[in-house]
Amino acid sequence: MLNGVLFFPVTPFDSNGEVDYQRLAEHIDRGVAAGPGGVFVACGTGEFHALGLAEFGRIVQCAVDTVAGRVPVFAGAGGSLVQAREFAASAKEHGADGILLLPPYLVTMPPAGLAEYTRSVAATTDLPLIVYNRGNAVFDEAAAIEVAKLPTVIGFKDGTGDLDNVSRIVISVKEALADSGKEFLFFNGLPTAEITQQAYRAIGVTLYSSATFAFAPELALAFYNALETDDAELTDALLRDFFHPLVRLRNKVPGYAVSLVKHGVTMEGIDAGPVRAPLVALTAEHQAELERITAAGRSVLASSLAANATA
Repeated sequence: MLNGVLFFPVTPFDSNGEVDYQRLAEHIDRGVAAGPGGVFVACGTGEFHALGLAEFGRIVQCAVDTVAGRVPVFAGAGGSLVQAREFAASAKEHGADGILLLPPYLVTMPPAGLAEYTRSVAATTDLPLIVYNRGNAVFDEAAAIEVAKLPTVIGFKDGTGDLDNVSRIVISVKEALADSGKEFLFFNGLPTAEITQQAYRAIGVTLYSSATFAFAPELALAFYNALETDDAELTDALLRDFFHPLVRLRNKVPGYAVSLVKHGVTMEGIDAGPVRAPLVALTAEHQAELERITAAGRSVLASSLAANATA
């Protein structure tokens, strides 16, 4: 159902802080034209945490209308159990193809409770559902197997970076589902997932979300293709000159994982507006740094293309 680079759009806001649906449609249309394997709207990069239910429904509808069946559209759901059910129902009502189940709000929980939360949300919708292992919502092997066996749960996305636990989950889930014939997907969901994707590929996780795709799709696609074709020279160059500097900048301020991408979209010609509190916008210094980093990445790609043309 999903393959290639996955596109996580930002949610543009206007000068009054309201969702700008026209710019959202433009942003999504431009992204889909670049060739992702799927669109994940109103998720982490889309500031799900800051959206109301009515806004969420209109965002999903905008994405579905704009994508027009070209690739699958998944939408976020999460928060309290009641909220997660409401968002899941809204995603279904407005035409989404599936749901990314984000962590429950704030509370810590045992894996068994997380499995029950997933089961309770899945019971309210027939949409395919991907669970997200991150933050306060951390699965162990038993809980991962339990949710993987639910009929509509189709995938497991990791945002913890705990390769020890994830490796055990991947092997255990595959073994548990082997006799069923059920296709199950595993995703690297770390911020700037390109940094860790070589390690994730080694444990059988080939899909990942690319924040970079939202503002520099050609760099995201070039990196993905370099991995797929074992082009170590281009992979290393993009990591060295673009992705590693991007992560260093991202780590300077909490929340920049979203703010950087949103400014990147604006930098590329679609005014995505501000982030909503409690996130903060990039400083002028950091905006200039993002521009330099992006230019360096494009220089690497241009050199690679030129070298291939003369080979």
